[in-house]
Amino acid sequence: MIYRIAMHNLSNPSDAEDIVQEVSLALLTKCPDDKDDIAVKHWLIRVTINKCKSFHRQFWQRKRESIDDYLHLEAPHQRGVMDEVLELPKKERNIIYLYYYERYSIRDIAEILHINANTVSSHLQRARKKLKSILTEGGTYHD
Repeated sequence: MIYRIAMHNLSNPSDAEDIVQEVSLALLTKCPDDKDDIAVKHWLIRVTINKCKSFHRQFWQRKRESIDDYLHLEAPHQRGVMDEVLELPKKERNIIYLYYYERYSIRDIAEILHINANTVSSHLQRARKKLKSILTEGGTYHD
């Protein structure tokens, strides 16, 4: 689950593996002992998303180009829905991922992300509209 979330946020297997290591270390050193299994899972999701956000803020990371950006020149292929999901803004992307791929309820997502359930619901609706626009019109979403 940690790897999937990291991969979803970073789109790079090596970087996702680094995040898994960091989250594993945090689990061993910082996770409170008084949490039940569900609370630990929610804590792990939150830590993973935060580690991914921190990873994006690193200076050297912003100056790097991924070879994946140029793969379309080598062998064009049909894009899957996940590629379109990756075009969404991070907040909406994480909510779509947790809702559809990890099958969490809106209430659970709100608890995991420490935001209001109504906010999760509105982000989910907005993401669905953007995703529909991307899928029906092709290309990237434009406001």
